[in-house]
Amino acid sequence: MATLNLIKLSVGTESVEDLTAWHDAHRHIWAPGTTEHVTRMWPKREDEILNGGSLYWVIKGVIQARQRLIGLAERRGSDGILRCALVLNAEVIRTENALRRPFQGWRYLPAAESPPDLPKTRANDDTLPPALAAALAEIGLR
Repeated sequence: MATLNLIKLSVGTESVEDLTAWHDAHRHIWAPGTTEHVTRMWPKREDEILNGGSLYWVIKGVIQARQRLIGLAERRGSDGILRCALVLNAEVIRTENALRRPFQGWRYLPAAESPPDLPKTRANDDTLPPALAAALAEIGLR
């Protein structure tokens, strides 16, 4: 069975550090070693995304990081509507930058179209300003 990823905009996030800070601030509500992102739709291709797939985060128009998908869980919102929690490994892995146009919700992202991880030695590099990262991604240089 092939591995399939998901891609999602990280709305309101300015950087990977903002994403991890938000996770850190909410970590007390999730199981140890996990984070969650609650979404309205349940993925129909569940078996493929749970076969080693990740959620790729688009920050400021650029894919910059991913988290491994480890499960899906039902969550009922305060409005009584049943939703899907994407249960993620808490580790945020930086990826090579890849430009993405805006979209709503999440989308499937085939493994062949997913950007590679940054080498561990570059994971803590200073981040480029978002506009520069987007410009470099657009011309294929980062």
